[in-house]
Amino acid sequence: MLWLVLRTLIGHWRRRPFQAISLLIGLAVATALFAGVQALNAEARASYDRAESLLGADLFDEITARGGRPIALDDYIALRRAGWRVSPVIEGTILVDGRAVTLIGIDPLTLPPAAVGAGLVQGADGLTSFLAPPWQLFASPATVAALAEANLPPLTVAEAMPANTLLADIAYAADRLARADEITRLVVAPTQKPDLPAIDAVTDGRLVLTPPTGQSDLGSLTDSFHLNLTAFGLLSFVVGLFIVNATVGLAFEQRRPLLRTLRALGVSERRLSAALLIELLLLATLGGVIGIVLGYVMAAALLPDVAASLGGLYGAPVPGTLSLSPLWWLGGLAISLAGALLAAASSFWKARQLSILAPVGATAWLGAEARRLALQRWLGAAALVVGLVLWRTNPGLVGGFVLLAGVLIGAALLLPSLLSFVLARLASRQSDPVRAWFWADTRAQLGGLSLALMALFLALSVNIGVGTMVDGFRKTFLGWLDQRLAAELYVGGTDEAEAEEITAWLTAREDVSAVLPIWNIDLRHEGFPLEVFGIADHPTYRENWPVLGALSTPWDRLFSGEATLLSEQFARRFDLVPGEIITIQAPDGDWALEIAGIYADYGNTEGQMLVALPALLDRWPEVEKTRFAVRTIPDRAEVIAAELTDALSLGDRQVVDQTALKALSRRIFETTFAVTVALNALTLAVAGLALFTSLLALSAERLPQLAPAWAMGLPRRLLGRWELQRTLALALFTALAAIPLGQLTAWILTAVINVEAFGWRLPLYAFPLDWARLSLLALVAAALASALPAWRLMRLPPARLLRLFSDDR
Repeated sequence: MLWLVLRTLIGHWRRRPFQAISLLIGLAVATALFAGVQALNAEARASYDRAESLLGADLFDEITARGGRPIALDDYIALRRAGWRVSPVIEGTILVDGRAVTLIGIDPLTLPPAAVGAGLVQGADGLTSFLAPPWQLFASPATVAALAEANLPPLTVAEAMPANTLLADIAYAADRLARADEITRLVVAPTQKPDLPAIDAVTDGRLVLTPPTGQSDLGSLTDSFHLNLTAFGLLSFVVGLFIVNATVGLAFEQRRPLLRTLRALGVSERRLSAALLIELLLLATLGGVIGIVLGYVMAAALLPDVAASLGGLYGAPVPGTLSLSPLWWLGGLAISLAGALLAAASSFWKARQLSILAPVGATAWLGAEARRLALQRWLGAAALVVGLVLWRTNPGLVGGFVLLAGVLIGAALLLPSLLSFVLARLASRQSDPVRAWFWADTRAQLGGLSLALMALFLALSVNIGVGTMVDGFRKTFLGWLDQRLAAELYVGGTDEAEAEEITAWLTAREDVSAVLPIWNIDLRHEGFPLEVFGIADHPTYRENWPVLGALSTPWDRLFSGEATLLSEQFARRFDLVPGEIITIQAPDGDWALEIAGIYADYGNTEGQMLVALPALLDRWPEVEKTRFAVRTIPDRAEVIAAELTDALSLGDRQVVDQTALKALSRRIFETTFAVTVALNALTLAVAGLALFTSLLALSAERLPQLAPAWAMGLPRRLLGRWELQRTLALALFTALAAIPLGQLTAWILTAVINVEAFGWRLPLYAFPLDWARLSLLALVAAALASALPAWRLMRLPPARLLRLFSDDR
């Protein structure tokens, strides 16, 4: 009996293949976009975990030097002699054929066996090739392929290695990085001898013990990036489910007489529900498989941009190739099934409540009854209130996304009531009865099109919001670059001796007005990365630096050596304002400085502070003195750069002019938002598809309603043209409603989410041309969606309309 009922139900999809295609498309695109985003996140996080587990940073304590300095070899020897079981690590960046690669040097004889790096070496054919010339390097498959022709020791493929990273013996790394007497950090073995002397006592307080965090530093740093991707994936998933909900709802209304007949023939409510569930699960499985394949293709296409974004923003080693576990495939299928059940929940509920004795007359598909609109208004208001309350009570990145979700969902639920009100007002103002019927009939179609219009509304709003944020960021970023990159040239030496030679050559020229040091030390302030830059007293900083807020005469205070300027994200993180005192850790003790001002530092995830150069050198005399900004007289930068490169035989990367540096920054900026723009476009495309499928699915249901109008004398061509105009009017009203919601979305993104994610706030701009472009896209999508139904109506034979008119009466 169950099989017979199932065959009867499936017959509906055979008779209406387009509805089956619409359902599969909705499930496929919803699953593809969400699963694809999760694939990108999973690949990136797996790369972070590989980087952390390589040396056991997620398992073992580490010892580092205070003040961000390297560990002296003497301190390492003293700890070993005192009984501490520690293993040295040297880490740095090298250029291999123009490619920046992280080089990590280890001592495999002392590294704890649980570290992945130790396991790689111990599992090799022998330690000799790793520990002695010509050495042996381990790298990921992609890195080995990229560096196959480079002048390096033999490369060995290791799946556990992160991207763009080489693992070598510490002796090779020390020689290649020119750090013969320096160690980056010490890995502490989990078991130690009893009664060990304190680290402070052995090293005179120069070193500090840091416990494992249990979470990847890169994973924590990039949480906001991945949360943004997940939010886009969820939005696309919801928009895709609108198609599923609309198709399943239409199929239920069309099959209502069939379901009632089956019940009258003796099919129990439980068996009918089981058949409907099996039918949906079969379709969801097929749509899910298609969606997973599409999601994999999408993720593979977007992964290079994601890798470039994470590498440029955070220095995260993410490979450019995709490798997924079976759990991802199973998870994608589960998402498809769950989404289908969620989208079909209302239809299942109606099927269980179906009365055998109810009238058989046609029921408007998802009609715009007053009770349904009232319920949606209450739910929309509740979503807005809940989002606002949860954001105020739980501030933070998640709270910001909860607020955004509440605003978007609430506004989408209120959209049908808003459109119904506008259409009712238009109908009441018409003196021509035909035009009054046009607007009233348009209002009557809201029930069938409301879900598609809500999908379009959400997609347009998010596109406007994200577009406003990105374009505003671009405008702000370019202006900020002009201020920050005020010098005409930026030069750097490979070591301090070459840097001194470069400085002497530049200062001897009359067309060079100043050579400004760019010297800094890297610290951690309460666990947060902090770059401390020492700057010389020069008008370049006073005239160009982008200060957001400051005390009086901030630069005089800074150059006196008693004050500092902080980056916006650093100040926001620790709730610091001008006039307060900040204390940082220096080699000779705590260093207290007055905060003279706050400056913009867009795009930097680390904290930054400016101090007077003499004050920096007093506390860190060993700071690396290799980089400089060069001020020249107008139109001489290119000549100076060429002559400097030729005179001292410098590399291409050692002399960079302002124009090239700005162009590079712009390229990084565009790459950073490439994934966001792509997902934005995909979401809008899915919304257009939802509108298209809804209109095509409704076109057959519209004919009995249009037949009386034709019978009263309205020509088919006019009716077809009005069907097109009806859809265009609804799309236009939806686009106009999306503009204020899009601006509100932009405000939430810039003033709430961006501040929580990155620590700095962007100004909010308006881009009316973008609004017009998106509105035009919505109208084009609506025109394409309604063109086929309108054309069918125009071509419909009069005999068919007569039969429909007669049958409907």
